[in-house]
Amino acid sequence: MTDHRQLAVDLFNHTWTLLDNKNRTIEQDDEMVHAAHASRHHWGIAGTAKHRARGEWQIARVYAALKRFSSSAHHAKSYMDACKLHAFGPFDLAFANEGLARALVSSNPDEAKKYLKEARQIGKEIEKDEDREWLHANLDEIASMIDAK
Repeated sequence: MTDHRQLAVDLFNHTWTLLDNKNRTIEQDDEMVHAAHASRHHWGIAGTAKHRARGEWQIARVYAALKRFSSSAHHAKSYMDACKLHAFGPFDLAFANEGLARALVSSNPDEAKKYLKEARQIGKEIEKDEDREWLHANLDEIASMIDAK
């Protein structure tokens, strides 16, 4: 199990490195998709329900970055469903709303705005300042994408 857990962590972190690279090649885009799915796979073996759910969120984020919004919405919904099923706290619920907003930016900006509003409301309950700030940075990014439409 330790190997699966370490692989899940390493692949999750590698996916973020690729997400942060704004000059990815097509090959790196593919690598990012595979790394996110592989991380989620290993969380499925060695992680908790929260790890698995957050893996779904990362996959949604990857697909949104690649403008594959239908796939993004599918995985964002999986994260939201897990948040509700397991009664996860405000951090996860706020980011589930963020994920759905990001996934809907292109196809349904009005619905995306509703998820943004919900994420901001729930985000007030996040205890750690840095987590709350990171949420709001993401929500502001999504809002600017909607405004640019």
